[in-house]
Amino acid sequence: MGTRGREIIGLDVDELVDLLNKALADEWLAYYQYWIGAKVAEGPMRGEVVSELELHATEELGHALLLVERIIQLGGTPILNPKDWHNQTNCGYEVPEDAYVEALLEQNIKGEQCAISVYQKLSELTALKDPISYNMVVGIMADEVEHEEDLQALQEDINLMKKRHA
Repeated sequence: MGTRGREIIGLDVDELVDLLNKALADEWLAYYQYWIGAKVAEGPMRGEVVSELELHATEELGHALLLVERIIQLGGTPILNPKDWHNQTNCGYEVPEDAYVEALLEQNIKGEQCAISVYQKLSELTALKDPISYNMVVGIMADEVEHEEDLQALQEDINLMKKRHA
């Protein structure tokens, strides 16, 4: 990282890199949870749910890229071994053992809610202290909020469909 770029950061850079690496672990695990969920999904509105899961997987991968680039800019090293994702994660990984769309939606909604909390804390930490990281985490948080809304809308559609057919 450039000297002036490091000087403008008003917090412990190593601590920030650690927190960004934890978010990176979350993003990789979220990517895989969405991706594999899209492959195994079963049940009503499967097509719509699969499309949404695949889109979210792609966006989580994009978040991982942003985090890696910022970690490197800060002079840190991104998590190099996928085995470390489980040790570093904030939000964990819930194995999609139940492939029914409602179960998958519920799992991923919980994941998005955790991600929103993680990025809210990161935005509070970096506000007025690291404008580059702040802008990045606020952008990612906006995506996570949209993901939660998308998944909850699908959940509501399935519930409405069930009520009409009951």
